[in-house]
Amino acid sequence: MAFTSVPTRQPNRRNTELMLVIGAWVLGVAGTMQIAWATGEGMTPRLWITVVIVGILAGAMHVAVRLKAEYADPLFLPLATLLTILGLVMIYRIDVATALRAARNNAPVPTPDVYAQLTWFTVAVVLFIAVLILVRDHRRLQRFTYTFGLIGLLGLLLPLLPIIGNTVNGATLWIRIFGLSFQPAEASKIFLTIFFAGYLVIKRDSLALVRTKVFGVGLPRPKDVGPLVVAWVISLGVLVFQRDLGTSLLFFGLFVLMLYIATQRRSWIIIGAALFSVGAILAYFAFGHVRLRVDIWWDPWGDANNTGYQLVQSLYGFASGGLFGSGLGQGFPEFVPFANTDFIVAAIGEELGLVGMCALLLFFGILIERGLRTAIAVRDSFGQLLAVGLSIVLALQLFVIVGGVTRLIPLTGLTTPFLSYGGSSLVANWVIIALLIRISDQARRPDVFVPSVDEAFTQVVRRV
Repeated sequence: MAFTSVPTRQPNRRNTELMLVIGAWVLGVAGTMQIAWATGEGMTPRLWITVVIVGILAGAMHVAVRLKAEYADPLFLPLATLLTILGLVMIYRIDVATALRAARNNAPVPTPDVYAQLTWFTVAVVLFIAVLILVRDHRRLQRFTYTFGLIGLLGLLLPLLPIIGNTVNGATLWIRIFGLSFQPAEASKIFLTIFFAGYLVIKRDSLALVRTKVFGVGLPRPKDVGPLVVAWVISLGVLVFQRDLGTSLLFFGLFVLMLYIATQRRSWIIIGAALFSVGAILAYFAFGHVRLRVDIWWDPWGDANNTGYQLVQSLYGFASGGLFGSGLGQGFPEFVPFANTDFIVAAIGEELGLVGMCALLLFFGILIERGLRTAIAVRDSFGQLLAVGLSIVLALQLFVIVGGVTRLIPLTGLTTPFLSYGGSSLVANWVIIALLIRISDQARRPDVFVPSVDEAFTQVVRRV
């Protein structure tokens, strides 16, 4: 009779991830071919080269995850890759439509944006791999809690500097250095999330203390309300000086939600809602650009040919798409101003219809759900709050932009994660995915079994 040891290695599901990444790439190729045929553009050699480059970049990220985070959740990378590829496909579609419209009007053909977006995707892949290599344990980030907080605040202030600050469409969000533009608030949202997670791990016990109750709602000590008031003041400062309603809302909402999750006190939600209401009312009466956005939201058809033109055209696009859409390459997304940035969701809704929009939101929902599941699975408090915070960033950003485009809430100017044209947002969101993958790898990695003295010579065997 012979005995052999039974291997106890836990499957890491990297092959599942690879198959899903390949599937996402194939869908992107099919969408590109459909647009090329429907618009008469044709599959040019340059387009085939682009398709191959996207495949290589996706493969490089999979290899990095396989080598550096082998037990990570297998859905993070495929979902983010699919959303990015869908964004590239739609930006290419809008480029073709814009070029055809320029040709009909005998106007100069603008430079395609899809190649710039592909360049930023390359940068995002490099940083994604760098994060996986450099951040071997997410818990090390907690050592630099206040450093990241300072960097995040400085990032919010950089666009206000006189030389490098740049104003686009009335919002002072950009810095321009050596001919390159970047939106530092996109990086700040990551740094501030790390800061919030580290700060709340240390202070959540004191923040959870209840000394008085008003109408049955437990209120924290006055001195513990300070951080929330500071976050409120900073968010108002961003709104006042940078005219950026979206970042202001994202920053304040992120802190309030993380504070509630860390302390489990409903009073923080009530206080945060009260401060938000006060700030919203003050902003409406004090700042014309906020009042204009609220007025457009309330009645876009009141000035449909001027201030409400963009929103009205997007609503017409949704109506034209109907249930199943007009089909890739067969709509008119060029009629919506800034369709490749703020309103790319409107272009998707027109050509893929309500069914396509529901599928898109489902992909985002699964991605956010996997982030929250990672927060539940990870064992350390800092990792839990960091995973929750990063997931909240994606959820809030998605809600704000989709809600604005569909007229659920006033427009705020944020970009759709992974989809919209813009290097700052794409790079920052891929760094978020890298951090979530690192945390999920730590959460799903099997514990190393160290036998006790009595079990030191015990071995699992089977008969052969």
